[in-house]
Amino acid sequence: MKREIAINASALEVRVALLEDNQLAEFYLERNRQVGLAGNIYKGKVTRVLPGMQAAFVDIGLEKAGFLHVSDFYDGVSALNIVAEVIGEEDVETEPIGDNEFAEAETNSTDEAGAGANGDESRARPSRGRRRGRGRRTQAPQRSRLPIEQQLRRGQDIMVQIAKEPMGTKGARLTSSISMPGRHLVYTPASNHIGVSRRIASAEERARLRADVGELRPPQGGFIVRTACEGVSRREIQRDVAFLTKLWSSIVRKNESMPPASILYSDLDVALRIVRDLFSSEVDRLWCDDPTTYSRIVQFVQNYMPRLRARVTLHDGAAPLFDRFNIEPQIERALDRKVWLKSGGYLVFDQAEALTAIDVNTGRFVGKRSQDETIFKTNLEAVEEVVNQVRLRNIGGIIIVDFIDMDREADRKKVSDALAIALKRDKARTSALKISELGLVQMTRKRTRESLEKLLTDTCPRCDGRRVVKSVPTLAAEVLRGIQREAVSKSAGDMLIVKLNPEVARYLYNNGAKDLETLEHRLSTKIVLRSHDGIELGAFELASAPAAA
Repeated sequence: MKREIAINASALEVRVALLEDNQLAEFYLERNRQVGLAGNIYKGKVTRVLPGMQAAFVDIGLEKAGFLHVSDFYDGVSALNIVAEVIGEEDVETEPIGDNEFAEAETNSTDEAGAGANGDESRARPSRGRRRGRGRRTQAPQRSRLPIEQQLRRGQDIMVQIAKEPMGTKGARLTSSISMPGRHLVYTPASNHIGVSRRIASAEERARLRADVGELRPPQGGFIVRTACEGVSRREIQRDVAFLTKLWSSIVRKNESMPPASILYSDLDVALRIVRDLFSSEVDRLWCDDPTTYSRIVQFVQNYMPRLRARVTLHDGAAPLFDRFNIEPQIERALDRKVWLKSGGYLVFDQAEALTAIDVNTGRFVGKRSQDETIFKTNLEAVEEVVNQVRLRNIGGIIIVDFIDMDREADRKKVSDALAIALKRDKARTSALKISELGLVQMTRKRTRESLEKLLTDTCPRCDGRRVVKSVPTLAAEVLRGIQREAVSKSAGDMLIVKLNPEVARYLYNNGAKDLETLEHRLSTKIVLRSHDGIELGAFELASAPAAA
């Protein structure tokens, strides 16, 4: 698969596109006034402790207090030492320092950009009892968790990290289990584990990396070896260890000297986060169209991944960089409610706050052999587009896919299997149940940041987010009732002049003449309609004038 990264940078915003076989797979945006917050570390102050929710609200200096659930709070005293999840790694093998037995951590998130590019900062925790995973199952002792009110108190200072960006009316989701990603490693100061990504296929290479990190690590803190560390020399690993431990020391010093609600560490901007988290030997080319950003990227690559320097290219053509890859139309398509399939079928996306419904339809596709075959082919094609769109639109929460009803169990199984395979391309954590007899698939996908729709659009001022507006006949009837309501305060015998939208005025003249006459008789006054282009549909202005006028 051909993979390329295109970075379009300007004074207003930085846009990043990840392309797979020339198709837009992921899109990131960071505006100067909307810099990403996920991964940032703060010295916070507990403002409220809620035993009923087993959570606390923490002031970190943002507009809204952050939310810290008891499951995301760790006091650092744990026999198992909580291990932060590898950013972007689907499966991690972890080993407590000084213990020959591996404790396998089940990971909860898989976005390659993780806390860097998309704010995903969910945690892998040591196995409690038996859990399903790719590796062998292990039995781990239960870790008792004290109630939140016994661990935190109002006014207490606490160091926290943003795990999820603030979304809508919700404040940031916080965690006290700090993890700091480097190019090759993730440093977990409160942990004593060494973890290695199982995406590194070679057992010998995993053992080498585990041994090198074990020898180079400081007395305190754990590390997770990222996939990008495969084949890296001991010297490069040592450099990453030194950089991350030095960074942590500076954060600790700031925490001791700075007042509450202060930021202690800010993650890289989106351009460098993408380079750190996505740019690897699997990427054929990285393009950037801004000389300043290009220089920063080159410097970063030379410092951390010099072998990839030749793959970084400055785009200086007259045409925009995104036009080179036909990215703009693909972004527009990802904002549409209806998405057409190549066969003539189509998908319809309806997003609510916590649930997204995706409806599959045959549309113009009529097939050639039988109805069952037509439905099966449409559903099979829809699987690929559903996964592509969910990933590109960054849809999170509950997702219901309504495939066209299939009578044959074999067809349902093939569609379900195809969906499972397609979802493996998505680095975000997803969970999908098998397709039901009604053709429904229930899925969950980890919500890591704002969806593409929230990122690029505002609520329509006319429909107020309902996706529909009232019809002209409805609005005309409302205007008549409004005139009657407001005319009560006017003097009898006066002439009422009504300024209103031309479409509504035209409809009332053509279809509401009788109603206007009835209203004039009831109010004992003459009503004059005057159209005005500056008045919104459904709005009107009422003024009175002497009857002689």
